[in-house]
Amino acid sequence: MSLAEHFRELKRRVLIACLAIALGAVVGWVLYDDVYRLLTQPLTDYIAAHPERAGDIKLTLAGLTTGFSLHLSIGLFVGVIISSPVWLYEIWAFIVPGLTRKERRISLAFIGASVPLFLAGILLAHRSLPLVIGVLLDFTPNGAANFQELSTYFSFVTRFSLGFGFAFLLPIFLVALNMIGILPVRAMIRSWRVATFLIFCFAAMMMPTPDPYSMMLLAVPLVVLFWAAIGVSALIQRRKTRERPAWLDTPDDEATAL
Repeated sequence: MSLAEHFRELKRRVLIACLAIALGAVVGWVLYDDVYRLLTQPLTDYIAAHPERAGDIKLTLAGLTTGFSLHLSIGLFVGVIISSPVWLYEIWAFIVPGLTRKERRISLAFIGASVPLFLAGILLAHRSLPLVIGVLLDFTPNGAANFQELSTYFSFVTRFSLGFGFAFLLPIFLVALNMIGILPVRAMIRSWRVATFLIFCFAAMMMPTPDPYSMMLLAVPLVVLFWAAIGVSALIQRRKTRERPAWLDTPDDEATAL
């Protein structure tokens, strides 16, 4: 493809992904009440566990249009989750366009793995939210009220959840970079110390709790997924090497078998 064709391809795939998210947002708009209760459950449980602070912790609205914008934001959040098979496929198809028929079958397996990984990250974030919210609310000084503006609260919750979901896509993109020849297996193995350090830094920022156990809750699965990506990349690279014609490795100053 020429550069212009690549841009047209990118535009087409972005439009398809945006359309899928918009359709999913319609479902999120309909399920607004259920999603609202689910996302505010950690805060509700904290208030129930600390009845003496029930009057000091509340969710509030900042203006007349906040309710509508919140409704729209939650719809888009649900749309991103529901449409994840579509936009993940579009990203993968754009990153790895020049695939053989056999590699296209492999790519379908990657899409089948990326959706469960993304949803697993969302689920882990939801299970971690009560711990994170509880620790953050415990920093409220005695005698002070902590009124949560709804848009700020849901912005924190959605970014936290999507951050976990995208983090769990790490092995998919590592394997994709390996398949197109940008990131060989040796480079990934040599940089495992740096990668582990960066993973733990990311986990420490995403889990703002003072204990190391909550940080390990995110860091350990990411480290395991990093090494799983190395293993899958090694298998794919070995298969490519085995199927590579021997005459391609003949020195330039020698005659090939052809």
